[in-house]
Amino acid sequence: MSRDALRRRLLTALPLMALPWLPRRVRAQVLAKQAAAPHGGDPLGSLLWPDVQREFIGQAPWAFTDQVCVSGPTMAEDAMHVPMLVDARKLAATHTVRRIRIVVDRNPIRHVLDFEPLQAEAVLALRLRMQQASPVRALVETADGHWHVAGTWVQAAGGGCTVAGASRVDGSWSKTLNQVQARLYGVGATGSRRMRLRIMHPMDTGFVPGVPAFLLAHLSLSDGRGRDLWRMALHEPVAENPLMTMELPPDVQTPLRLRGGDNNGNQLDVVVQA
Repeated sequence: MSRDALRRRLLTALPLMALPWLPRRVRAQVLAKQAAAPHGGDPLGSLLWPDVQREFIGQAPWAFTDQVCVSGPTMAEDAMHVPMLVDARKLAATHTVRRIRIVVDRNPIRHVLDFEPLQAEAVLALRLRMQQASPVRALVETADGHWHVAGTWVQAAGGGCTVAGASRVDGSWSKTLNQVQARLYGVGATGSRRMRLRIMHPMDTGFVPGVPAFLLAHLSLSDGRGRDLWRMALHEPVAENPLMTMELPPDVQTPLRLRGGDNNGNQLDVVVQA
């Protein structure tokens, strides 16, 4: 391979995270090469990224970032319950985080959820469904209208979106629907209060024959002073019986009130004595 060919290959493959350290002229060359690549400069190399970007970001300004961490298993043992963590607190130190959008490139329905931290910290742990191996991404919108993109590859055996959940199979979902379990932990190293929340719901995707989509559509949490702490819009890839962890402000006052509803009109309004 000639020196010029090797240089072109390196420029195309160079991770976008390294761009701030490059001279301006070289950085411009890297951006031009990567933008022209079939994957649109995606550090994860997914050919679907340009389509995902158009669908969920559109014409808004955006950039890949290392200030958002997306972590999950290298190989998902259970494609119906894949644990993921999105941590945008580093970005929140310099920007106001308006929304965290989680998407899965190769799912039949890509959109997992939108999380508005409001008074909570810009971090969320959850479990989701994966139909096959795919990049899992966090698209983080800040108050200036910019989107900050990060992600990770997760290998999965597949089928997580097209198999009925355990409560649907044994019929127990009707007895436990909208039951809430919550625990509020003591003040951590950052001064926040960690909340672990579980809501019983089958979260049917609509891809199982004879079982229509049936899912929690929206949730919100307020504290004893009536402050809205966070809001969330959920979609089909959220795992059955959603289990989530978030960080609340240190001055949060109990009791907490959880409100929400599903796409069948069932409403949730629960006082949580965490």
